[in-house]
Amino acid sequence: MKRAIVFLAAVALCSAGSVFALYGVINEGTWPKSWPKELEPLRKQARTLVGPVDPQRHYAIPFSKRAAFESAWPHIVKVNSKRAPLCLRRAPNFFLGSGKAGVVVHCPPAGQAEEPMHIDLVVDGDVVDLNRIRLPADTPIRDERFKGTRQGRARPTPPAPLASAWAPSRCPWLVMLLL
Repeated sequence: MKRAIVFLAAVALCSAGSVFALYGVINEGTWPKSWPKELEPLRKQARTLVGPVDPQRHYAIPFSKRAAFESAWPHIVKVNSKRAPLCLRRAPNFFLGSGKAGVVVHCPPAGQAEEPMHIDLVVDGDVVDLNRIRLPADTPIRDERFKGTRQGRARPTPPAPLASAWAPSRCPWLVMLLL
């Protein structure tokens, strides 16, 4: 009897909460028809993620063959606007899923500007090799491949002196204890 009550309570709690997904996923590239026609064959291997807060669109195109990537790269660059940065990243990449190399084009919600907010280039050194492609000269490049690793980590700042760490403005609870 006790187990039945616990079970019913658990079911009631679970059904009372609402369930929502952070991203809607479409297993094909749904980018605008205005993009270069040379990208059309890539629609089948791509996927579109919409979300999380605003319905921003993310077009993830994984590549497993160097030749396919290198032939598509000049056309992918045409999609990018001059003010949108190109971010160099490494796998794993949330948008590419199990893909180890590829491109993710991040765009604003539908109905707003069609130009990308930025493009992620997921570099693996084999399929996507920076020594074999030309990066656009007029585009800001952000290299985030080593962010969070020992090579890319900023030098740690020394700890603050003890006196300033215990200042009343930093520890209001300490002031309350002393009063």
